[in-house]
Amino acid sequence: MDEALFTANNVWMLVATAMVFIMHLGFATLESGFVQKKNVVNILFKNAMIIAIGLLTYYIIGFNLMYPGINEGGFFGFAGFGLSIPEGAAGAIEYADGGYTYWTDFIFQGMFAATAATIVSGAVAERIKLESFLIFATIFVAICYPVTGMWKWGAGWLDTAGFYDFAGSTLVHALGGWGALAAVIILGARKGKYSKDGKVRPIPGHSMPLAAMGVFMLWFGWFGFNGGSVLSADPVAVSLVFVTTSLAAAAGAVAAFITSYLLFQSHDLSMVLNGILGGLVGITAGADLMGPGEAIIIGGIAGIIIPFSVVFFDKYLKLDDPVGATSVHLVCGIWGTLAVGLLGTKASFDQLWIQLYGTLAVGVFTFIFAFSLMYLLKLTIGIRVSDEYETAGLDVKEHDMNAYEETVSEPVGYQLSVK
Repeated sequence: MDEALFTANNVWMLVATAMVFIMHLGFATLESGFVQKKNVVNILFKNAMIIAIGLLTYYIIGFNLMYPGINEGGFFGFAGFGLSIPEGAAGAIEYADGGYTYWTDFIFQGMFAATAATIVSGAVAERIKLESFLIFATIFVAICYPVTGMWKWGAGWLDTAGFYDFAGSTLVHALGGWGALAAVIILGARKGKYSKDGKVRPIPGHSMPLAAMGVFMLWFGWFGFNGGSVLSADPVAVSLVFVTTSLAAAAGAVAAFITSYLLFQSHDLSMVLNGILGGLVGITAGADLMGPGEAIIIGGIAGIIIPFSVVFFDKYLKLDDPVGATSVHLVCGIWGTLAVGLLGTKASFDQLWIQLYGTLAVGVFTFIFAFSLMYLLKLTIGIRVSDEYETAGLDVKEHDMNAYEETVSEPVGYQLSVK
């Protein structure tokens, strides 16, 4: 084995791990910008706890659920609790066929684990009980994410069937979106979001600068999210993924800008920001299979999807999602997964069919799991804060502190444009 190549691969994987970690800062910043200032501490607290819970649960049970090393082609496997330490340096190197060490594999995959629960945290913001959410996040990350991940990435039945998801349009993003959808249905909308006659009342976030910075940090981290999923420092493959990732994000921004202007006659920053994220989510399933033009098409369609999807969930289904997680991660995640069968080197009718039933299988399992878990919490300890808590803000009521001392002006967002 070439020692220099092994070192280069391993170093790149660790750099990519650090970039994926930065995405949690991006999620925290984005979500805090999209909530009211009276709930900023609460959303930051949840984001801090999610990454801690995710790493610990992935160490205890998740890693060996997701990569059991047994039961190839099956639905479930488990290699035991904790980590199985390779014996000596040779064992660590041989673990990934010379690509990177056992420890690098664990920490890279562990950084993905908490992302699904982070997606849910934004959708249920401003009205869920902190303890209930943390219990939900712990079980969701410990069981649901690794079990469905094993179906593809752990050599499970979807992998055997030929399902393709390079970095997680379905296995990370749509999964988190399905969890968010189930939670929002049970939790209900924030107080005052909808009038008695069904009209949408705007509850704008308190800081668009924070939201914008969060999106740029997520875009930066996505280079590690997708680029690291090459699982080596292959210069051609990593470079291609960087290009397709960036072009899809850019196309998502432009398409969302044009579409939202045609729909609402306003230059809505929140739509552009979510268009960027939609493009990133969309390209994630096939970033290594697409050329530049195909990446632009995938990102552009994702950007067009965003305004329509946000309005559909918000206005017609009356599902209150403060950050647009269901549109960005669920809808664009499904689109990106299907795009593998429509564009790129694997495009074919057979592949499209595999992509369709694969993403639906993950969706059905995840939705039932999340809905059942959230409903059980509702019946036992409760999931919704009191009207008093919601009106006063969760920062004061649950954390006994404020994020700001001075009043921050409220920006005008998409909701103000919805008729």
